[in-house]
Parts: sequence; C-alpha cells; structure tokens
Amino acid sequence: MGDGPVDPRRRVPRTDTLLADPRLAAASATLGRDRVKAVVARAQERARRGELHPDDVRDAAVAALPAPGPRVVLNATGVVLHTNLGRAPLSTAAVAAVVAAAGHTDVELDLRTGRRARRGRDALDALAAAVPDAGAVHVVNNGAAALVLAATALAAGREIVVSRGELVEIGDGFRLPDLVESTGARLREVGTTNRTTLADYAAALGPQTGFVLKVHPSNFQVTGFTSATPVRQLATLGVPVVADIGSGLLTADPLLPDEPDAANTLRAGATLVTASGDKLLGGPQAGLLLGDVALVDRLRRHPLARALRVDKLTLAALAATLHQPDTPTRTALHADPGALRSRVERLRDRLGADGRKAEVVPAAAVVGGGGAPGVELDSWALSLPERYAEPLRTGDQPVLGRVVRGRLLLDLRCVPEEADEMVRAAVLRVPGDD
Repeated sequence: MGDGPVDPRRRVPRTDTLLADPRLAAASATLGRDRVKAVVARAQERARRGELHPDDVRDAAVAALPAPGPRVVLNATGVVLHTNLGRAPLSTAAVAAVVAAAGHTDVELDLRTGRRARRGRDALDALAAAVPDAGAVHVVNNGAAALVLAATALAAGREIVVSRGELVEIGDGFRLPDLVESTGARLREVGTTNRTTLADYAAALGPQTGFVLKVHPSNFQVTGFTSATPVRQLATLGVPVVADIGSGLLTADPLLPDEPDAANTLRAGATLVTASGDKLLGGPQAGLLLGDVALVDRLRRHPLARALRVDKLTLAALAATLHQPDTPTRTALHADPGALRSRVERLRDRLGADGRKAEVVPAAAVVGGGGAPGVELDSWALSLPERYAEPLRTGDQPVLGRVVRGRLLLDLRCVPEEADEMVRAAVLRVPGDD
C-alpha cells in the first residue's frame, strides 16, 4: 500500500516547540507560563479544526497574546486630568518612591528605636506642612472614602444639611445622595437648584444635625440667576462645616481663581476639608482629610478608617508629590502657549520632511477630571485627517487625541517634550495617502 496524504492535524506544532519560540518565551516571563500556554492551546485547536494553517500557529499565538498590563498612552487630548487615562500622571520622584516602597520599608517602623511608628508619617507630615491651616490631617484611599468616613463618624443616624444645588453626580453614575445615605446618615436638602441662602441652612438646623456639607460642583457650572452660601457664612451657624473641595488644590492658584483650595477653605471656617489626591495635587489616588485636631483624630480612630486605609505605595507616592510639587499636572496646566506652538510647528515640519502633511491650529485645553469646569487653556495642536485617530489609538505606542469637525487634533500640552519624537514615529507608522 502506498502512503496516503498526511493528516494536516499531525502537522500542528507541539506545545513545547511553540513555547520555545523566543517571542512566546519572552511573553511567559511577563504574563506567566500558564497564560501563554492557554493562548498556544487555542491556536493549536484552531489549526486542528482547519481554521488556521499549521505553519501559521506560531504567529497566531503571538498575535493573540494579551497585553502584559496597563499600556502607556501619550495623552494628546488637551485634557490635563483625563479620568479614562488615570487622571494625574505621577512625577519622576513619585514613581521612584513607589519602586522603593515595593519592597520592605519603614512604613510603620521607627528604625532608630526599633519600635512601631505612626503609619505613613512622612506623607502625613508633608501634607500638614503643605497646609499649615489644618490642625491635623489624615489620608484614606480616595475622595469619596474621605466623605464617607466623615459622614459615618459624624452623622450616622443623624442629618446632614446640604444645598439641593450641590447634590452632584460623579463618574460612572455614582451620586452624592446615594453615597452619603449609604453611611446611615439622612440628607436634609435646603434651598433650590440655583439659589440657596444662609437662612435656608439656618432653618434646617436642629438637634439631629450632624454637620453642614458644602460641596464644590467640580464637574459642572450653574450660571444665570444663582446664589450660593460660602463657607465663611456657613461657619457662623454653630455646627461643624464639612467642605468637599473635590479637586485637591491645597493652596490658591491664580490660573484657577474659582477653584476652592484647602488652605483658604479652612481659613474661612470649615471644620473639615475633604479632597482627592490624584487631581490638581498631581499625586496618587487618595482621599485627603484636613481640619480640626479633635475631629480628625476622631475620624482616624473610627473602625471604618481601617477599611479605608491606604497602602504603602500610595503613601510613598503622596509624600514624594508633596515634597516636590512640580508635577506633570502642574507643568501641563502652566505650559506656555508660545512654547507649545513651537513644539507643534517643529513636529509639523519634521512630518512634512517625511512626506506627511499636517497643520498647526489653535486649540483649547481643559483641566478635566472634575476640576475647574469652564476654564479653557490656550493651546496649539497638530491637525491630521480623522482617519489617523484609530490607528494612533491602537498602535504599538498608543497616542490619544481628539476628533473635532472631521480632524484629529494632537495637543502636546500633556505630552512630555521628550516624547515628541514618539508621537512623530507613531504618525509615520500609520499608512500614508499613497
């Protein structure tokens, strides 16, 4: 009998042979052997079903490998604090601090005495030094947690008086009333959507009042016939005033005159200020609590504080951010429009030399991330055809811009200058018009 045709399924490469491929071996080092082996098995099965030629199994397995983790994205949107991109990028100092803190550290140990020490004392001392008006400070894992801790400790089973115009909804459908009421506190709404007076608050106070809550509407604006009661007036009511300033601005910034900051809010009479660490402060995700010594100590000792405790990596990044406040966020906010224009023009000229036509156009950047709504920052952008948007977003080095009226705008405000060449290379990888 003559030899019949070889069953194609017998030509499917063996698992050990595939895993020895340098590309798959490298992936095993970062993704883990079991995950890579599962990808290989799926490619082999496709070949056995006749969906894939046996010679293509290697490349198919490589193409199907999952990303090893979060991908670095160049933020050319002109949105300084882009929530979908993780808000504030950490400074070089903060990144180094996180790497150092990844091992064993003295996060809760006094090396001099060999005894237990106050957890995160470096970060807490730096926060206290940054806002001397705060009698005491505490840190939890995000801004919402800071408010939840305050509501639980001060008003569980009692009332929190708040203006109807400040019952905000934050990202992903989370609403302030739901968040606060989950603590067992009851909201006592006063005033109207557009106007709330001191008399409205005063009329709502009673034996069940836990505190008055002042919320900065950091992701929207109400204009026209409006009136709001400032913290300075609320502080005359004789009850604690908790001010959620949201964005984490510790001291006033002339660029953002309408954005409340922790220092001035405390000087105005707030008993407690809550804020986020990963917005205008430019640090890691964290919830900051600053205010009265006795009150902050009460919050720190509450059982819920343990569940909301930050880890050593966050504490390290926060301390580094506070010690060296020239963060990427601050750099982007205060970038000189003239310097930005020069960078964009250089990028345009280099692309032109490579045969790619682009334009330089004025642009308006924004703060984003729930901070300074309505503030526009003069900027400049590289304008490309809209078809560049998807390949730049999904390429080896993702570059995210924004599409405006059929054009892709790449605003370099939030792109480190040393990454301009990476933007150029990414654009050149997109197939040209030819």
